[in-house]
Amino acid sequence: MNTSIVIADDHPLMLRGLSDFLTSKGYNILGSATNGNEAYNQIVKHKPDIAILDIRMPFKTGLEVAETCFKNHLNTKIILITFDKGEELYDKAKELNVFGYILKEFAIEEIETCISHVNEGQPYFSEEIASYLKSAIPSAKPEEIESLTKSELKILRFISENKTSQDIAEILDISFRTVTTHRSNIVNKLKLENRPSSLFLWAIKNKNLL
Repeated sequence: MNTSIVIADDHPLMLRGLSDFLTSKGYNILGSATNGNEAYNQIVKHKPDIAILDIRMPFKTGLEVAETCFKNHLNTKIILITFDKGEELYDKAKELNVFGYILKEFAIEEIETCISHVNEGQPYFSEEIASYLKSAIPSAKPEEIESLTKSELKILRFISENKTSQDIAEILDISFRTVTTHRSNIVNKLKLENRPSSLFLWAIKNKNLL
């Protein structure tokens, strides 16, 4: 089944452009909205796999929609799009377990890659945002690197290159489940937060040590 999506943006050209682009790529666009209240209602009505939300919208911001979904235990994964690179907005998004955070100027170029990652439960951030996020992740300790097996280090190298679990499984000719098991073991060994972004950010922060 194609990924089902709801899109919300108060800029008509952005909304239409993103909707038309994703439709042309075979995604199942279930609904669209021009404000936060409409967006939340569309999510409740259609229960899409993913909701792509502009952060700054009337009535409810994208973050407020994400927060309402989070509080009501809705399973839709949230991707935020914005012109804003502010740290405070991202920190709030992290608390709400937002999976994707894309700058609007790169939205068309990055959205398919972002959706692919989010479908696997993995985060995706525009590179400029990821650069800031790396500063909040500690550098690896020698004993942490030594605790990892050769297979786990190999998985981490691919994660640092923004490869999805499915990508890694195909490259290494192993099962998807094996990759996810490795990921879980790595998170436990490194004592990382149990958030979608934690392992990805650790990998890109410490890429030169892998």
